[in-house]
Parts: sequence; C-alpha cells; structure tokens
Amino acid sequence: MALVLTIAGLLFAFAFIAQEVVKGKTLAFDREVILTLRSSTDPSVPIGPAWLPEAARDVTSLGSMVVLGIVTLAVAGYLFLSGKSAVAWLMLIAVVGGIALSDLLKLAFGRARPDVVAPLARVFTTSFPSAHATLSAITYLTIGAILARSQTSSTLSLYFMSLAAFLTVLIGVSRMYL
Repeated sequence: MALVLTIAGLLFAFAFIAQEVVKGKTLAFDREVILTLRSSTDPSVPIGPAWLPEAARDVTSLGSMVVLGIVTLAVAGYLFLSGKSAVAWLMLIAVVGGIALSDLLKLAFGRARPDVVAPLARVFTTSFPSAHATLSAITYLTIGAILARSQTSSTLSLYFMSLAAFLTVLIGVSRMYL
C-alpha cells in the first residue's frame, strides 16, 4: 500500500510541476536558481572554484545516453550470463520505456531551455522533463533495486538504494549548475 501511495504522490507532484511549466509559472524560479549559481558580477561565470565546472561536466556525463547505455548493457549482460534473464529483460524494458516516455514528454511539453546565461554544457533537446535526471533515475534506481533485492543484508540493500538515489540527485544538480 505504501508503494502505491508513494507512486501516486510522485505522479501528483509531476502533474503539478508540469502544469506550472505549461503555464510559464516556473520561469522566475528557473531564473533565480540559474543566477544563484552564477557570479553576481558576471553571470557567465559559475560560482565556485575553477575546477567545479569541469567536475560538474564529469558528473553530468554519468547521466548521458552514452554512459547510461553502456551501464545498462553491462548490467543486462551480467544478468543474462548469470541466468537472470527475467530481471535483465525487466531492466531493459524499464530503461527503454523510460527513454520513450522522456522523449514523448519532451515532445509534448516542448519547453525551451532558459536563456538567462549560456549553458556550460552543450544541449540538444528541450528542457522539460530533464532527460539526464529522468533516465538517470530510471537506470540507476532500477540497478540499485536489483542489487538491493539480491542482498540478505538490509545494510547493503540500503547502501545500494542510497547510492543510486545519491547519483540521481547529483546528476540533477549538475544539470542545474551547468
């Protein structure tokens, strides 16, 4: 029951945010977040030490289609070779389904990226929903759940799920920073 309520709550939250995006009510928030992460004297310069933008690009690449594809195929290969083909197919369907859903939602919303400052990373698609954040969540949380379920230790299960959630949040934050 808790899982159903969690899923319903997340869907409600997404629907609320999507409605605000469509109405254009998130533009001021986006602008504020972007400018908070930039120098007040020169908005083209991100805050933080000189190495931080490069580190953010490294982290954001963990959510790229190329990296997620490699990770997905590597884990699926392992699962197939270890005789867990049902779990491998579940993971592949989740990731491929996530890609399709993300692309359809981007097409439906067609929200241009905020143009407050030039982004520090090249972008080729619309901004909502974030494919990096969406696909990272689907891929890493699915892998985390697979690893967690394979453990008898609740400590290890918690570790795998926490690591997957941490990676997902870190990738999302790196996208906002860049």
